[in-house]
Amino acid sequence: MFKKLLIANRGEIACRIIRTARRLGIATVAIYSEADEGALHAEMADESLPIGPAPAAQSYLAVERIVEAALRSGAQAVHPGFGFLSERAAFAEALEKAGIVFVGPPVAAIAAMGDKIESKKLATQAGVSIVPGHLEAVGDVAIAGAVAREIGYPVMIKAAAGGGGKGMRVAYGETELEEGFIRATSEATASFGDGRVFIEKFIEEPRHIEIQVLADGHGNCLYLGERECSIQRRHQKVIEEAPSPFLDAATRQAMGEQAVALARAVGYRSAGTVEFIVDRNRNFYFLEMNTRLQVEHPVTEMITGIDLVEEMLRVAAGERLRLAQHQVRLDGWAMEARIYAEDPERGFLPSSGRLVRLVPPAEGNGVRVDTGVVEGSEISVYYDPMIAKLVTHGGDRAQAIERMQAALDAYCIRGIAHNVGFLASIFAHPRFAAGRLSTAFIAEEYPDGFKGAPLNEPVRHALLGCAVFAQRALDRRDAGIAGQLNGWAPPSQQALVVRLGEGEHHVQVAQVEGGLDLTLAAGQVIPVRSHWRPGKLLWRGSIEDRQVAVQIDRLPGGLRLTHAGVSLKVTVANPQAAALAALMPVKALPDTSRYLLSPMPGLVLQVHAAAGEEVKGGQPLVVVEAMKMENVLRAERDGRIKTIAVKVGDSLATDQVILEFE
Repeated sequence: MFKKLLIANRGEIACRIIRTARRLGIATVAIYSEADEGALHAEMADESLPIGPAPAAQSYLAVERIVEAALRSGAQAVHPGFGFLSERAAFAEALEKAGIVFVGPPVAAIAAMGDKIESKKLATQAGVSIVPGHLEAVGDVAIAGAVAREIGYPVMIKAAAGGGGKGMRVAYGETELEEGFIRATSEATASFGDGRVFIEKFIEEPRHIEIQVLADGHGNCLYLGERECSIQRRHQKVIEEAPSPFLDAATRQAMGEQAVALARAVGYRSAGTVEFIVDRNRNFYFLEMNTRLQVEHPVTEMITGIDLVEEMLRVAAGERLRLAQHQVRLDGWAMEARIYAEDPERGFLPSSGRLVRLVPPAEGNGVRVDTGVVEGSEISVYYDPMIAKLVTHGGDRAQAIERMQAALDAYCIRGIAHNVGFLASIFAHPRFAAGRLSTAFIAEEYPDGFKGAPLNEPVRHALLGCAVFAQRALDRRDAGIAGQLNGWAPPSQQALVVRLGEGEHHVQVAQVEGGLDLTLAAGQVIPVRSHWRPGKLLWRGSIEDRQVAVQIDRLPGGLRLTHAGVSLKVTVANPQAAALAALMPVKALPDTSRYLLSPMPGLVLQVHAAAGEEVKGGQPLVVVEAMKMENVLRAERDGRIKTIAVKVGDSLATDQVILEFE
């Protein structure tokens, strides 16, 4: 086994690799860019080396610098993690020439599977089912249109060297095809240095199901079950689970055997993933092979008990696999939720900034948190906006979901926008619970975006009970502050008015042992029990004999409570105070309709308009790059542009004025 390992990556995957290496007694070397100085992965490693400026092209993608760092550190092997150089054959080749082991597959396998066009040809030769399409690179929009008409719309435009949703667009007609081709080509060039794209049939109502394979250098290859990755947004996975609620044993075996056949055909070694698209009749088609560790690998680890990073290291060191196919056992169910720095209520636009508070749920009892940040860390505009991967395991799917919901409720993040509430909403969705998934799930169930989870009765009662309990505890604490008038004591309020968002609830409160009993106007009694004390961000207790966790933030004149994907301002007052508060005027929001504001921090790539120009509603005005994705900002209505306040290359802050209409 290696004595020293360099990790050519950052963030949560670098931290995750360090944990396994440490358990195996391997010393670790981290690399970091200027933006990551002091980052968690650099602190965790036994030693760390600076690698260059913040942009990935000058640091985490700089092959020569990383090879030189590995040589300087004395590392015998390099683990690439995922993303960055993990599927770059030239990187593996450069390490090989330097006498350093690449913890991954052979160069030939990376090259064969890294080109999405060539990989489909190889898959066909290996007897693997593929999606109908045009297996040659498409050079321009005219050819793309001819191919699309031949295959039949809808079609998928995909980067030949791509992955992770970059350089990928769906087109339902010629207008979408033209713009999608331009955007996909541009993103592919920026992300992979290769602008080639190809076109294949877009299968409607599809499921994205992938097979984890593991192979050594001694001819052994096996599959470790499947992962369901159908919950996606813009072709990027959001929630993954293992096993799939859709597959039967026969389909699982057939997919696994095809995945192994493909791995053998390319002489694969190490951990890898063969991705399939599956239709409503369980027909499956090869999409691509990822010759690396997947982001969602923890769900496979949770149900198999196999540490995939450890197996990759052992295989790279020349060892044989320690188990055969018949020894692979799938135990229970696992879920993974990707927690991103993005704002679901603003079209999932990326967010950046400092994590002012970060309190993840406690690990153990079926809960695992893979993260690369701590409280005070900075979420940079230069890299993927992932904060953490939250993983839960249960005896069955229902228990894994239940544990995930409880863990999401307890995940406290402040300082930036995040998607925890959106994730909680998905896990509570009846269709998700029923396992009726497809890659269109989010588009179909949230067609107008996410504006908060539904305020159903259990959630409403949880917020009511928490609000009254917390406000009374805060009032008792405030009553003990020194310097108050002699003889004054706060009245013991029995009748209270609780305003939850726009709703008003009249309750009667009775103090009982261990908590309160709330009686609603209709006569329903809500028992509330807790040991919460002021100052704690997380309220834990039982409401109606159900264990709940509610996040509490104090606001002027009230509280903000967050639970089960719902986040509302709540006020608790006596009836007289509530009646007076209702008479207060509402502050009007400023009129920004004349301005195009930047919805996110980012970089101006293109400006398609000029001062004095007449524009039509829907017309592209500016292209902004943020978190490695290109976002087209369009005119919301017809009008004339008065001034343009930005130019190509400018950095934008959220809500910064881009242009003004007359």
